[in-house]
Amino acid sequence: MASPLNRRLFLTGSVGAAAALGLAACGNTGGGEPEAAEVDPSSFAEGSTMAALAEAGKITIGTKFDQPLFGQAGPDGTPVGFDVEIGKILAGALGIEAGNIEWVETVSANREPFIENGQVDLVVATYTINDTRKEVVDFAGPYYVAGQALMVLVDNEDITGEDSLAGKKVASVEGSTPAQYILDNHPDAELVNFDTYSNCVTALINGQVDVVTTDNVILAGFVESDPDNLKLVNDGETFTEEPYGVGLAKGDDDFRTFLNDTLEAAYEDGSWAEAWESTAGVVLPTPEPPAVDRY
Repeated sequence: MASPLNRRLFLTGSVGAAAALGLAACGNTGGGEPEAAEVDPSSFAEGSTMAALAEAGKITIGTKFDQPLFGQAGPDGTPVGFDVEIGKILAGALGIEAGNIEWVETVSANREPFIENGQVDLVVATYTINDTRKEVVDFAGPYYVAGQALMVLVDNEDITGEDSLAGKKVASVEGSTPAQYILDNHPDAELVNFDTYSNCVTALINGQVDVVTTDNVILAGFVESDPDNLKLVNDGETFTEEPYGVGLAKGDDDFRTFLNDTLEAAYEDGSWAEAWESTAGVVLPTPEPPAVDRY
C-alpha cells in the first residue's frame, strides 16, 4: 500500500483561489467516472495537504467493502456505492483521477485509528459525525443524513419497533453509533456485536440473533439484495439522526475547509445528486443535500 500523504499537516494559508480551481470540472459527465479537475499543485498553500496530494496525483481513502448501495466490493475488488462516488468527487477536486485512488477497507472500529495513524488520507464510510469522534478526528460535511432502523427476517412479526426489543438479541457493529444507542437506551435487550454488517446479516439469517440495527440506508441495501429473507421493520422507520461525514486528521483545518467547499460545489453542480441516483438512488428517493457544518 502506498504511503498516504495526510500526515497531520497543520496548514499555513487559506485555500482561496486554489479551492475554486480545484472545484472546477469535478462532476460526473454522462454516467462515467467523475472528471478530475485541472489543478496546479502550486496554487495550494505550500505545505498543505491539498498541495501534497495534488502533487502526488494519488490519494488513499478508507471506505466500507460490505455495504450495498454505499460501499461494497465489486467483482474486481474495487468498491462501488454512494460513499465511493463521494470519494471520487473529493479526489477529482484535487486533480486526482478515480484510477489513482487507493481504496482501503475500513470497518466501524478502525476508522479513527486509520486516520490517526496516517493509513488513509480520508474516510468516507457511512461515518456518523458525533462529539466523541470529533475529539480525535475532524469531519467535513455532513454529505447525507441517515437514521437508525431495524431489520428482521420476513416472517418475524414480534419486532414492531424499538419498543419491542426487550429480551431480543440485537446485532450491530462494534464501535458504531447504532450499537451504542442500543446499550444506552435498551439495556433490556441483548446486544451482539460483530465486526461488519454483513456478518450481522449472516447471523440473522442463521437464527443467531433476532434483529439487526444500523442506519436505514445500509439496511435498505441488504433488503434490496435479499428481499426473500429480509425486511425492514415499519418500512424502515427511523428513530435517530445519523449525519454522515468525511473523516480526516484532527486539526487539518484548511483541508476540512477545502472538502466542505467541494461538497457544496457538488450540491450546486448536480454531481452529488448524480452520485446518489447512480447508487443508493436505485432503491431510495433522492434527498435534499444537508448543509455542511463548518464548526
